[in-house]
Amino acid sequence: MPKTSIIFDIGGVLTDFDWDSFVAKYLDPETADIVTRAMWRNPDWVEFDKGSMTDEEVLKLFISSAPNYEAEIRLIFSKLGECPRDKASTVPLITTLRSKGYKIFFLSNYFEYLMHVFPLNFLPHFDGGVFSCYEHVVKPDKRIYEILCERYGLEKSECVFIDDSEKNVKGAEAVGMKAIWYNGESMDELLELIDEIERLDKNR
Repeated sequence: MPKTSIIFDIGGVLTDFDWDSFVAKYLDPETADIVTRAMWRNPDWVEFDKGSMTDEEVLKLFISSAPNYEAEIRLIFSKLGECPRDKASTVPLITTLRSKGYKIFFLSNYFEYLMHVFPLNFLPHFDGGVFSCYEHVVKPDKRIYEILCERYGLEKSECVFIDDSEKNVKGAEAVGMKAIWYNGESMDELLELIDEIERLDKNR
């Protein structure tokens, strides 16, 4: 049985997260672009994920970037639970990996408010995991990868990390993990990539 641990990002890997389509439901294109730049594409978004500021404090940072759009920014924030979408493949993927003997973990830049408005019903299928908002550090900072490994007794060289962000994948590789940059592969394709890494390790 493999001893490799599989570590998943959540948004964009285990759930769909289409910000542009979400915002387009509520705002005209010009306003959507302004609000998106003030929120999702604002470097201050990371403060949500760090959990080091209150929601209101971060919202004020966003509003300061587009003060004439406070009402629209607050509207979009209030509707954030509609942005993520469950993937039908998530639970079968985890179940299949567990049946192969893998331990399954998550490591996600995620903020607490989103957990309340979009419950992650697949979490009970994991062996454990780390949310950035409770650790006050985000990927790709090496510390968050180390926190996960220390908490669950994982050897970095025996971990395969999967994320849709190239910089987060490089962060995992920098601490000694194997990693897959997820580009929307199907469940079968992802299983093949994981198994190929396992085979290569055994042949070394």
